Amino acid sequence: MDFYRQWIQDSNHGEMSFLKDHLGFKEIPQLRWDWARSCIIFAAPYFPVSSFSGQNGAENSFPKSTRISLYARSKDYHFWFVEKMNRIIQDLQIQFPDHQFLACTDSSPLMERDLAYRASMGWFGKNTCLIHPQKGSLFFLGEIITSIPLKKEQAPSPVHPDFCGKCTRCIDACPTQALDHHRKLDARKCISYWTIESKQIPPLNLREKIGDWFFGCDICQLVCPWNQKRFGEELKKHLPEPFKELEKATISQELLIKELREILEASNKSLERRFWGTPLHRARGWRLKRNALLVAGNMRLQPLEKDIMKWQGDPRLGELAHWALSKIFAR
Repeated sequence: MDFYRQWIQDSNHGEMSFLKDHLGFKEIPQLRWDWARSCIIFAAPYFPVSSFSGQNGAENSFPKSTRISLYARSKDYHFWFVEKMNRIIQDLQIQFPDHQFLACTDSSPLMERDLAYRASMGWFGKNTCLIHPQKGSLFFLGEIITSIPLKKEQAPSPVHPDFCGKCTRCIDACPTQALDHHRKLDARKCISYWTIESKQIPPLNLREKIGDWFFGCDICQLVCPWNQKRFGEELKKHLPEPFKELEKATISQELLIKELREILEASNKSLERRFWGTPLHRARGWRLKRNALLVAGNMRLQPLEKDIMKWQGDPRLGELAHWALSKIFAR
């Protein structure tokens, strides 16, 4: 908890003020749930990626060529994960009718990685993710808080030892140097933060480093030996340049242009309807347009010139549109 408190004090959370606001609840969960006595921790893998099954044909309109973080290529886990845990709660409620239960994901003010670590589900990697020696780190964490007290003989087993050793692949591979050797992530430099959480335009010194990431970033997990050991070639083919160890994959630039054009032309409300039920909905319409401009500029997608020019007068996206055009026509 001291590490997390210092992380907040150093402003590594960027604009995510809710992380600071929830500090007290994370330290003492009973301030929010006075009945809480113990916690059941769950892990749900999100790789290999399952095909998206959305509503109203949404699976057919989900981007296929834009580079999207692996976790975000299926239905929003905040919905389906909680549903699964709620089904477990129904059974628990029958066995323990006098007790309370609540299903939570990372949207609740819990130190879930710390709880999972204390439950011996892995160790904190240098990429700040929880890593399991057999499962890697490509999984979601979920919790069922309960009023059932933990008996002494049910206490968690000892925590996992740190198996990162001298490896620094995640730190070395991060394009924006968002990670340091003290297992600290500076959100203000993180690609995922700038393409998902932030409501601002990325600073000039970070824009090119975002590359073709449209939503999120997986680099620090893709290069991790524990994930490559677990998933092998299936994982490696998702690596962006210049991190590929396999033969370079060909990205359909024609389809990428089509998908980015659709995003730039659509209204914010239509984009939110289109991506409802997926993690992309979190970014809302205008931030998806912001991300499209970043990718278009970094990928030098000249066919999108007219689509980008339409945003030059926009109060929020105008400067970024000028920047994207300057990249497209830079010599």
